[in-house]
Amino acid sequence: MNQLDGAQLMMNLRESDVSVLYERALPAKRTGSLYGAFPYPTKISPEAIALYIAAHTKPGDTVFDGFSGSGTTGLAALLCESPSDELRSEAERLGLKVQWGARNAVLYEIGTLGAFVGRTLTNPPDVKAFREAADRILHEAKSDLSWMYEAVDPDGNIGAIRHAIWSDIFRCPSCLREVSLWDSCVSLAPARIASKFKCPECSHEASFGEVERLTETVADDVTGAETVRRARKIVRVYGITGKVRWSRSPTKDDLSLLDKIACEPVPDCVPNVAIPWGDLYRRGYHQGITHLHHFYTRRNLIVFAKLWELAGAYEGRLRDALRFWLLSYNASHATVMTRVVAKSDQKDLVVTSAQPGVLYVSGLPVEKSLFAGLQRKLKTIADAFSAIQGRAGKVEVCQHSSCDVNLADGSIDYVFTDPPFGGNIPYAEINFINEAWLRSFTDRSDEIIVSSSQKKTVFAYQKLLTEALSEVRRILKPGGKATLVFHSASAEIWNALQSAYTDAGLNVECAGVLDKTQGSFKQVTTSGAVRGDPVLLLGKDPEKERVSPGCAWDIAEQLSQESLLLDPSEQTPQRLYSRFVNYFLANHQQVPLNADVFYRWHYAKLASKGTGCERD
Repeated sequence: MNQLDGAQLMMNLRESDVSVLYERALPAKRTGSLYGAFPYPTKISPEAIALYIAAHTKPGDTVFDGFSGSGTTGLAALLCESPSDELRSEAERLGLKVQWGARNAVLYEIGTLGAFVGRTLTNPPDVKAFREAADRILHEAKSDLSWMYEAVDPDGNIGAIRHAIWSDIFRCPSCLREVSLWDSCVSLAPARIASKFKCPECSHEASFGEVERLTETVADDVTGAETVRRARKIVRVYGITGKVRWSRSPTKDDLSLLDKIACEPVPDCVPNVAIPWGDLYRRGYHQGITHLHHFYTRRNLIVFAKLWELAGAYEGRLRDALRFWLLSYNASHATVMTRVVAKSDQKDLVVTSAQPGVLYVSGLPVEKSLFAGLQRKLKTIADAFSAIQGRAGKVEVCQHSSCDVNLADGSIDYVFTDPPFGGNIPYAEINFINEAWLRSFTDRSDEIIVSSSQKKTVFAYQKLLTEALSEVRRILKPGGKATLVFHSASAEIWNALQSAYTDAGLNVECAGVLDKTQGSFKQVTTSGAVRGDPVLLLGKDPEKERVSPGCAWDIAEQLSQESLLLDPSEQTPQRLYSRFVNYFLANHQQVPLNADVFYRWHYAKLASKGTGCERD
C-alpha cells in the first residue's frame, strides 16, 4: 500500500515559485469596496485572484474566465497594473516572483445579471458624475416620497423609519384567537426567538407545524387579479429622530400611513412578470408569491420603482452604474427576504440581509428604508469605481455560454475560473428578482447545473462542463495553465468534475485550498458543507500514470497528521476534507467519500483516538 508523501503533491511545480499558491491555504478576504459593491453568490475576492494571475502571467497577457459571475477575475486582472501595498506585501510574503503590470481579460458569463454587474464594475463611469446623479435621484425621490417613511417617535417628535418588522399571523388551536408570530415566540431584553408557538392569551404551546397560518385574499393592481397571500401585520417600528435612534410598537398613525400608501398607484415601470419557479420554490413560505412585486411591501415597491424610473432618464454607462447601485441593494435589502436574527447577549433583534443563495422569506420579514440604505451604499460603490477607473488593462465581458467560446485557438495565456458547483446554487433562479428590473433573463438551456426543475442530471451537468472545459483547453496557449476553484460536499459531483476536465484533455498538476474567511449561506448551514474551496491547477500535458492511492481511511489519517505541521486551522474537518479531495484528484483517482461521511469519521476519530481500514 502506498504511503502518503506530502512532498509528492507538489512535485510537478516544486521548481516554480507559484507552488506556494497551492501548498498552503491562501486567504481570500470578504472585505473591501470591490468585494462589497455588489452581493453575488460564492464570489472570490479579486485581490486573492490577482495573486494567481500575477504569478501565472506577465504584463500584457490575456486571462480568460468562462464562468465569470460578477466579474471578479476581470477586476483582478486590472488590479495587477498598480497593486495596493497590501497586495504587494502578500506576494512578497509568499515569495512570488511577480511582474506587476496591466493584464487583459475576456470574461464569459451566461447570466444576464452577472454579465451586467461584471461589465459595469470593470468599465465604470466617471465617479464624480455618478455621485452627482445618484444624489440628484435620491433628492428627487425623497421630495416626492419621504412621507412614506415618516413616523412619530416615543416623545411625539416627527422622525423617520429605519426599518419595520412584519409578522405572519396564526390561529391558536386552543382558544382560536389570531396571534402574530411575534407575540407567540419573540421576547426582548435579551432578544430571543423561540422555536415553538405559545399563545399569549391561553398559554397553549405547540410546534409551528401544528398551528394554522392565516392567509388573506387581496386585489392585485399590478396583475389585475385577486391573490391569496400570507396574512401579515406590522409589529415593531425602528426609527431615528435627528441622531437619536428609537423603537416602539406600531401606533394608529403607523396604520393610517399604511392605509394611505395602499391608495398610492404603483408606478408603470414595475414589471408585471410571473416568477419561473424552480428548485428554490417552497410551498410554505412562498405562498402567494407568484409575481416579482410580491417580494416587496407596497411602500418599498413604490419607492424602488420611483428610483428606477429616475435612473432610466440617464444614458450609457452612467445609467448602468445607477441601476447597478439600485440593484446592489434590491434583492438583499429591499424585499421581504430581509430578516431579523436573535444573537446572544443582545437586547434586541439584529437586522440582517436576505440569506444568500436562497429565496427564503421568514415569518418575521423586515421592511428597510430604501433611502437610508441606498445612501449608505453610495460610498462603497463610488470607492469601487474609483479603484478601477483609468486602468490600462482591457476587460471584455460577453454574455454567452462558455460551451461555445468565440476566441481563436491558443489565444489565451491563463485561465482562472470558478465553475458552478453542481446543484449548489441555481443562479438564474436567484438572479430573477434583479433581472426582472433589467427586463432581460438568463437563458437556462446552457446553464451548467444539476437541477430537478430543469431536468438536468449529474450526467447532463458533466456533459455541459466537459464542453466548457474543452473550450478552455482549445483557447489556451501551449504550456498555458488553468486554475479552477471548486466546492462540493458530494463525491459524485467531484467525480463529475474530474471526468469533465479529463475528457476535455486537461490534467491536474497540483491542488491547494482557497480559504474563504466567511462562508456562503449554504456553506454554513448545509449538512456536510465544506469551508475552504479546493483549488486545482490544470495543464494540457498528458495525464501521468495513475497510481492507486490506497485505503481512503489511511490517507485521511495521514493527511490529518501532516496538517498538524502546517497550521491549526488545517485540523478542522472541513479543511481536511478539502485536502482529502485534493489528494485523490492529484492522484487521478475518484473521490471515494462524501463530506458528511468524512466528518463522521473525523469526529469518531477524535472520540476514539484512532481509526483504520475497517471503516471501508
